[in-house]
Amino acid sequence: MAVSGFTLGTCILLLHISYVTNYPNGKVTQSCHGMIPEHGHSPQSVPVHDIYVSQMTFRPGDQIEVTLSGHPFKGFLLEARNAEDLNGPPIGSFTLIDSEVSQLLTCEDIQGSAVSHRSASKKTEIKVYWNAPSSAPNHIQFLVTVVEKYKIYWVKIPGPIISQPNAFPFTTPKATIVPLPTLPPVSHLTKPFSASDCGNKKFCIRSPLNCDPEKEASCVFLSFTRDDQSVVVEMSGPSKGYLSFALSHDQWMGDDDAYLCIHEDQTVYIQPSHLMGRSHPVMDSRDTLEDMAWRLADGVMQCSFRRNITLPGVKNRFDLNTSYYIFLADGAANDGRIYKHSQQPLITYEKYDVTDSPKNIGGSHSVLLLKVHGALMFVAWMTTVSIGVLVARFFKPVWSKAFFLGEAAWFQVHRMLMFITTVLTCIAFVMPFIYRGGWSRLKYWMMTEFRSFSHLLQWKQRVMLLKRQCWQFMSVGMLLFSSYFYLQSTIYEQAKTLAFAGQVIIIIKPKKLEACPDCLEHICEFSLGRLGSCL
Repeated sequence: MAVSGFTLGTCILLLHISYVTNYPNGKVTQSCHGMIPEHGHSPQSVPVHDIYVSQMTFRPGDQIEVTLSGHPFKGFLLEARNAEDLNGPPIGSFTLIDSEVSQLLTCEDIQGSAVSHRSASKKTEIKVYWNAPSSAPNHIQFLVTVVEKYKIYWVKIPGPIISQPNAFPFTTPKATIVPLPTLPPVSHLTKPFSASDCGNKKFCIRSPLNCDPEKEASCVFLSFTRDDQSVVVEMSGPSKGYLSFALSHDQWMGDDDAYLCIHEDQTVYIQPSHLMGRSHPVMDSRDTLEDMAWRLADGVMQCSFRRNITLPGVKNRFDLNTSYYIFLADGAANDGRIYKHSQQPLITYEKYDVTDSPKNIGGSHSVLLLKVHGALMFVAWMTTVSIGVLVARFFKPVWSKAFFLGEAAWFQVHRMLMFITTVLTCIAFVMPFIYRGGWSRLKYWMMTEFRSFSHLLQWKQRVMLLKRQCWQFMSVGMLLFSSYFYLQSTIYEQAKTLAFAGQVIIIIKPKKLEACPDCLEHICEFSLGRLGSCL
């Protein structure tokens, strides 16, 4: 199970986990104020959806039917606001007509003040009731954001303005028309990137090491070139989905400055983002990037951009004068969404300052210390201990008259194998602590503590074997098994643990358990004990 633990830890490393910030379930309360989806694309300018109301005047306590209709769409966010202050909080609350396609949201601490989609299924019409509050302003306007596809959406489509009976006629302020944000210009690259200047003028990272992005479509290439107070970044790799790199203070995902190049519809979108903990990358504004360019040819995607070395006042963008670990990854993308990377991301062995002297470096797709940990645990508990059990079980009568160094030969071989198992386990046990520099993060604290506790119990089991305490030996093994099963975080891991336990139970012979004359002669006791040892 040591290898499984390593896999669990590394699977969640860096970027590209299933989707980027995307909410097909409609839980978009973080977008209540601006009503802007965090999709990293520019909104459409000409709306193709309309809002209708059942009446144009209202009194406090009235219930007005509101209808959203138009071209098929997947997501929406509907709010009612003060027509004289569209940047203010939502007004009133909504009542659902069809709870299977829409749901209520709590925005600005007002329960039911917004309505959104429940799933990503296509819709052409949504009907809800708006409930006028007792303290409603004189004029109310309905606003809606509609998402047709991940990259096609409209923000704050204005709906009709309804007024209280005695209110003065509403005049639209001149400043209500705000230009939609536009993307910085993007150009096309005319030729592939060259690695000839790596180590001389460029700071380069390549996977495989020293591959050529001009000749090898599978070459994942990243370079940094300092140009006065800015850095030019070049990234190249397979065009199957996306390429990304991140700057990190450590070798773990979280609180990182990341950049993505996403291939979609024969276009490459260059997108800065940041990571908050072990979660999907959050797309940021592209205003910090300049001279963006891309190229698609011969199965290779290439993109480049320029950013200032320091960006004071810009949140989530790191100062490039500092050293960081660098992550480099690629994976699949569809409809603007990025999925989990196809292989373990490449991670540099140490921190680097990309604005310092040019270098030509590589990295590793896995952490060597953890690989060695898994290999040692595998050898210890799947090889040496198994052979030791077989020697004790079957070779005692075969080598009954053979002696070595004053002891029975079978026992000497058995003891040597158990000693090797102990040494390998001790070495493997220390390696994750060396890698992490201490205990694991709080999220995995209970599992880490339990694994340490299980090792202590395994030493206790060895003492029980020497004293022929068979039932105590098996009880400790079952304690380890039940505790480990309880702490497993996924149904898959629990099922795998039960499957192993089932294999052990099949081996058990009740009559032998009743007698249990010699713990060393029955594999069932060892199997039960090894349930704890396999953690």
